[in-house]
Amino acid sequence: MDIASILGLVICLGLVIFGITFGNSFSVIINFLDAPSALITFGGAFCCILASNSIASFVNGLKSFKLILKVPTFNTGEIISKIIELSNVARKEGLLALEEAAGNLDDPFLKKGIMLVVDGTDPELVRGIMETELISIEERHKGCIGFWEDLGAMGPAWGMIGTLVGLVNMLQNMDDPSSIGPAMAVALLTTLYGSMLANWICAPVGMKLKKNNAIEMQAKEIEIEGLLSIQAGENPRVIEEKLKSFLAPKDREGIGVDAGGGGGEDG
Repeated sequence: MDIASILGLVICLGLVIFGITFGNSFSVIINFLDAPSALITFGGAFCCILASNSIASFVNGLKSFKLILKVPTFNTGEIISKIIELSNVARKEGLLALEEAAGNLDDPFLKKGIMLVVDGTDPELVRGIMETELISIEERHKGCIGFWEDLGAMGPAWGMIGTLVGLVNMLQNMDDPSSIGPAMAVALLTTLYGSMLANWICAPVGMKLKKNNAIEMQAKEIEIEGLLSIQAGENPRVIEEKLKSFLAPKDREGIGVDAGGGGGEDG
């Protein structure tokens, strides 16, 4: 569970509620709840996104929200260490020995690459196949990211539509003072709801999905480079330094410290 995402969303809402109720009784919160405003803003925004997507992609976009609540499982340090371990196996026992090692892997992407290498696939073809899959994964991620970015853009837009609706109703009933307050409430609350949808939900979700995508793409790029280096018969020490270059200097410590076992042999 990603505590940062949960804390950020909960504390953000808490601060808004605190700002609303500060110096007042908690019952004042009822003044900020309005069904017509919610229907115009949230209903309009979500229906607009539904109209621009298929039902399947709309549902997948909504489901992607739960991804920000999960800690990314890609640990680049562990991936580099695993690739160095595999390079030592290949250097000592040959590429065919990697097939048995692949059976213990949980990463389908890395396992697929190893099997291509074991099957003697041309290096350029291995790179092409792996990068094509990488592009496909990223495109699917971009679809989910785009869903939240588009929804974030729709929130304030439909909030403005609600504001105009409220102002029109208010201006048409200026002779009835009792109607001015409710109409003005709709006008202002739709703007508030639209801003909350965009900046409390959509922007953080979109940014978190982008960061998670970047982490996964980097991990898979490391796997591709590592597998091709193993296939080329490069020294494990060289592979280690090549893959470490993907990381910031502070993240390189403690990675591949045992790689020298096979790296110093020239067989």
